[in-house]
Amino acid sequence: MKEYATNPKANFDYEILETVEAGLVLKGYEVKSIKTGKVSIKGSYVKIINGIPELIGATISPYQPSNMPETYDPQQTRKLLMSKKQINVLVGLSHSQGLTLIPLKLYENHHRVKLLVGVAKGKKKHDKRRSIKKKDLARARQRGITED
Repeated sequence: MKEYATNPKANFDYEILETVEAGLVLKGYEVKSIKTGKVSIKGSYVKIINGIPELIGATISPYQPSNMPETYDPQQTRKLLMSKKQINVLVGLSHSQGLTLIPLKLYENHHRVKLLVGVAKGKKKHDKRRSIKKKDLARARQRGITED
């Protein structure tokens, strides 16, 4: 399973409660571009519009800029492929409990490009500070330095 892109701030800004795998509706040149690493999901999010989950804000740069269609938009919204049952569960969670849907990573599974979507709850400022402190303590322990 090869990873093409990750969302580095996802685990820092959000507490991930559940994950769901989804397919993406892509064109051939977008798949080539993703497989060469010209993709970024940093700052993107998933929104369910009219019962269809869509990836908003992800950037897929052109594979060959000179051969791309003139109407190509690198940041266009892309539909996600999920079962109705998964969509209904995500709609229920995001509306009732005020949770957010964020993309965690873009990877290959059986020669298909998949997106791992996380159902997340936003962290408060003190939670972020606590996670930074835990990282610092773990790093210090690993180096053999003990802090009091």
